[in-house]
Amino acid sequence: MKTTIIIPTYNEAENLPKILTALFDLPLKDLGVLIVDDNSSDGTGHIADEFVRTHPKRVSVMHRAGKLGLGSAYIQGFTQLLNGDSEVIGQMDADFSHNPQKVPELIAALENCDVAVGSRYVPGGSLDQDWPYWRRWLSVFGNVYARTILGLPIQDTTGGFRLFRRGVLAAIPMERVRSNGYVFQVEMAYIAHKLGFRFKEIPIHFAERRWGVSKMSFKIQAEAALRVWALLYNYRDLNPLSK
Repeated sequence: MKTTIIIPTYNEAENLPKILTALFDLPLKDLGVLIVDDNSSDGTGHIADEFVRTHPKRVSVMHRAGKLGLGSAYIQGFTQLLNGDSEVIGQMDADFSHNPQKVPELIAALENCDVAVGSRYVPGGSLDQDWPYWRRWLSVFGNVYARTILGLPIQDTTGGFRLFRRGVLAAIPMERVRSNGYVFQVEMAYIAHKLGFRFKEIPIHFAERRWGVSKMSFKIQAEAALRVWALLYNYRDLNPLSK
């Protein structure tokens, strides 16, 4: 299946060449990447352009005017790719928090599901041992919180390592998605669940970024806690599709 993975970037000049090289070293001939760069000040966009020049059939780049947020980066990326011929559309971070070696396993999982989720919270999954206790607690609590309120069928509701069958994203009303922080992952999972799509979780180890600075902030965490309740109301009209 032709697979394209969206990688949002903002000041990832150290990571981008390494993550692209790792992806293209995989035994997947039909794997491509769409880089969505938010006008990075460290030259990430120029590096992306160079990969387009050297790998024109595998890399494309979307340059945005500024730091517009994770959610909008993915929405614009999904929309662009739905106008193409990708059968599978994925998302992952540029910073090696998500192991590229897991991509083939996630693709294989789509034989029996609609959304393959790289999960930290199923047996075999794990978090970086260097995370402080408070950060581990916050991550676990956030997932339990969202899963309980929304009745989601997955353990890792906030993770950003996912692959979707094309039909899932085509069915999601992108114009209604408003979350622009890490709760975006919860919103996308909730809509897909409400529409009746099937999930499968693949255990992953979530590593601390190797290079660069984390984008996580208190504002993002606060938005996530409040936004989860809004999702219940905003999507009360959605029902499973006839498939």
